[in-house]
Amino acid sequence: MSDWERDFAAWVDGRGSALRGTAYLLCGDWHAAEDLTQTALTKLYLAWRRIDRRGSVDAYARTVLLRTYLDEGRRPWRRERTGVEAPEPVAPGDGPGAVDERLALAAALRGLPRTQRAVLVLRYWCDLDQRDTAAALGISEGTVKSASSRGLATLRASMSREETR
Repeated sequence: MSDWERDFAAWVDGRGSALRGTAYLLCGDWHAAEDLTQTALTKLYLAWRRIDRRGSVDAYARTVLLRTYLDEGRRPWRRERTGVEAPEPVAPGDGPGAVDERLALAAALRGLPRTQRAVLVLRYWCDLDQRDTAAALGISEGTVKSASSRGLATLRASMSREETR
């Protein structure tokens, strides 16, 4: 195994699960998140020797993941949805209310358009600012602002409907 392959394997060991978590928030399905992560890691592996690792490899990997996610959504066979959803893993110490709230939020997030969902994941899960989010998605900062605003409004409305049930 060469040095760059060891570097890549070490990076995947350290950051692969975080990338998978981001993929889950984007697509809302653990199996699809695994596929998305593997596709992104394959692309990252192929580009690893060209990547300037003095910069942020995490940011580069996140951009590869996002572009893969957005690209996969454009393919017609990816639009098919099964009727069965796997339950979300329960974190230790979560009560029934917390699990229900997370499931409702995940369902509301899945209901958003792809760009809004990607913007919200980057802004509030990955903690990127507007400039970095715009750069990662290849859109303007104004589009990030409007997508954030509309996405949050939709999530709030969806969550308030869920509370009244």
